[in-house]
Amino acid sequence: MSSIDLKKLSFAGFLVSIGIVFGDIGTSPLYVYSAIIREDVISELLVLGSASAIFWTLFFQTTVKYVFITLRADNKGEGGIFSLYTLVRKYRKWLLFPAILGGAFLLADSIITPPVSVSSAIEGLKPKFPELQTMPIVIAIIVLLFMIQRKGTSFVGKLFGPVTLLWFTIIGILGGISVFGNIGILKAVNPYYAYCLLAKYPGGFWLLGSVFLCTTGAEALYSDMGHCGKKNIRISWMYVKICLLLSYFGQAAWLMEREGTRLGEITPFFGLVPEWFIFPMIIIATLSTIIASQALISGSFTLVAEAIRLNLWPKLRILFPSDIRGQLYIPTINWLLMSGCIAIVLYFRESKNMEAAYGLSITLTMMMTTILLAFYLYTRKVNKIAVFALLITFLAIEGSFLVANLKKFMNGGWVTLFVGVIIFAIMYIWHRASEIKKKLQTMVPLAPYIPVLKELSEDEQVPKYATNLVYLTSSANSGQIEDRTIYSILNKQPKRADIYWFVHVDVVDEPYRMSYKTEVLAENDIVWITFKLGFRVAPRINLLFRKVVEEMVQNQEVNIKSRYCSLDKHNITGDFRFVVMQRFLSFENELSLGNNFLLKTYFILKNMGLPDEKEYGLDYSNVTIEKSPLILTAPKGINLIRE
Repeated sequence: MSSIDLKKLSFAGFLVSIGIVFGDIGTSPLYVYSAIIREDVISELLVLGSASAIFWTLFFQTTVKYVFITLRADNKGEGGIFSLYTLVRKYRKWLLFPAILGGAFLLADSIITPPVSVSSAIEGLKPKFPELQTMPIVIAIIVLLFMIQRKGTSFVGKLFGPVTLLWFTIIGILGGISVFGNIGILKAVNPYYAYCLLAKYPGGFWLLGSVFLCTTGAEALYSDMGHCGKKNIRISWMYVKICLLLSYFGQAAWLMEREGTRLGEITPFFGLVPEWFIFPMIIIATLSTIIASQALISGSFTLVAEAIRLNLWPKLRILFPSDIRGQLYIPTINWLLMSGCIAIVLYFRESKNMEAAYGLSITLTMMMTTILLAFYLYTRKVNKIAVFALLITFLAIEGSFLVANLKKFMNGGWVTLFVGVIIFAIMYIWHRASEIKKKLQTMVPLAPYIPVLKELSEDEQVPKYATNLVYLTSSANSGQIEDRTIYSILNKQPKRADIYWFVHVDVVDEPYRMSYKTEVLAENDIVWITFKLGFRVAPRINLLFRKVVEEMVQNQEVNIKSRYCSLDKHNITGDFRFVVMQRFLSFENELSLGNNFLLKTYFILKNMGLPDEKEYGLDYSNVTIEKSPLILTAPKGINLIRE
């Protein structure tokens, strides 16, 4: 399918959307009613009120907010909270905070979604085998799932659409049969029953925390827009929503038949499944939960990669398992997520315990998306009253869900909140310390140094350091350069080279842009290259730089042949050497407690992350690392007396 444009409206796009986009929200029927009912006695008010609340949650939160409104905020066809942030970040600096909060809690949600989904499916065996220990099976499936990530989404993706389409069709049919047997359950469409649940049922408001589970995968609708396109997502959602509602209302009809009793080992979902079909259904459910988890894991890789490119996360090794656009694999994140998922299974043991903690973190992500979305619509000249009404409406809905979900804090909700806070802290510290470093950079005009560099290049008394010497620079202007770069060339062991190359990488808001421009500042002596790379493009500078040099040679813009006489007559290409400048925190700083913590944490994270030379894909044999001190506040009042 990789050769087909999946963003165009087509059956292939419909099928992939079904598989990739709706996996998480599509497996929610496995556990939503179990989380709502729990130990309560089944009553008409509880069942009808829950069905009504689920119906209107899917309508407002998923259909209206995400499918019809949020999908409009596309960044060159790409979606997700960081894509939305790049559309508005130039307007207000404070928008960074909802972006990293939303991203942090979306990542935190990734450690609980696979365990709760897979556990809910496997526990369907319990009525048949009451003594069965499901935890080892769940852990084995999770380990296998993360082990195959290196092969890429396409490895599992061939099963995505057909299996998930089969899943939705079956749950729709089973739910429809149950609804047909008790057609009166459809009166739950009336929002009055949802109101009665909140206002009249004891503790009804707090049930919103469990009702919210029916829409936890809605954020994926927006995040996966780049894979499938908004048209395919909207069309496929019509089918998915019908199947989901049939399943939820069918389960409600099944519950009504058991009014006055409590739930036993069998869940409302598997209560709809004929006994002869239990085992096939468990297999299909397990495959669907694996697919849902796979899509969420892949989304986590994309989210972290975007954070790295936006300078919100320490640099990590990123691999590209296939040629499919946007598909990537981050080993560190993969193993961290796997460890987190296993820890969740070991800590909570059963899905009913996980359900009690599930949903709290994703509520915060949805609220942050609402804030960014409202600001996006405001900048696009949408009617201010309409934007304000949208902001208030969805903050009220999501705020209610958040308050209800806070009840889960002591039942395990603190786990994902704790993880989310840690991720937020990493993002904030990395960004803030990077800003401090950037402010301390001193730029000098390059023009006065051009004659000096030309003279150095021709001075045979100075040993030649390299034929082509390449510096990575943070300066976006070819008219100026970091003073430490000039110091490195002229003062710190003068570095004579035939050609000096200065390379700048500019991360742009377009997700997949790959372009460059060159400036020859001194013919065959000084060349400036600026790469403009999208925030979803890996900066493989070694590869990209080589391609640019080849094109410049073909266009006779530069001559890279060795200038040694013995090599020049044989047309031998000169060597290339990259110089990477790294900063370290100087001991000479007198820092406040806050700045000291900020910068020390930053450098700890930097040392744990990927070095610059690895991030840019540079050949180690041709790289020189130079370290320079970072002095934020020099010591004062040093009374040194000469004797």
